[in-house]
Amino acid sequence: MATLRLGDIAPDFEADTTQGPIKFHEWLGDSWGVLFSHPSDFTPVCTTELGTVANYYPEFVKRNTKVIALSVDGLESHLEWIKDINETQNTTVNYPIIADEDKKVANLYDMLHPNASDKFTVRSVFIIGNDKKIKLTLTYPASTGRNFDELLRVIDSLQLTANYSVATPANWKDGDDVVISPSIPDSDIAAKFPKGHNPIKPYLRMTPQPNK
Repeated sequence: MATLRLGDIAPDFEADTTQGPIKFHEWLGDSWGVLFSHPSDFTPVCTTELGTVANYYPEFVKRNTKVIALSVDGLESHLEWIKDINETQNTTVNYPIIADEDKKVANLYDMLHPNASDKFTVRSVFIIGNDKKIKLTLTYPASTGRNFDELLRVIDSLQLTANYSVATPANWKDGDDVVISPSIPDSDIAAKFPKGHNPIKPYLRMTPQPNK
């Protein structure tokens, strides 16, 4: 199986979900997407994760980003589990969970790591752009819950750098100064970055975030 790499087209698939059958690319439409997998239904860390995403759902919507979860359990199990998530996390799960009992999607996205478990998916994350290309991949062990503030931060960076000739420095968050792309010559900076810039080194030129 070929490893999915950044810039690859996210594989399309059809699947049943808790919100009905989908064709993945069609479901994404012109939105960005986050596809994230879970080892199993009715497990403690996963329950907190799906509840967190439900509570953060407006933040994903604000970023034109659809979220969809997956585990290798069936639809009825997912629907029963959602009741527990809503109750224990004080939320309403308002995004689809893929039923993947035959592991078709898990195998398509290389979410089964035999040395970790030959039965359950690892905690994979794929951020997919509105061009259907994979922009970020992350893989966590089953025992470690994900930081969804970090995923929102990455989406902010990806969407900013897709539209402006900038990169985001270490620990950047929305509103902080950004790095001017090395491909931009000094002579073009004034026109492209009217808020000014700070040339710390010839290769390290900072400017206020251009879309703020």
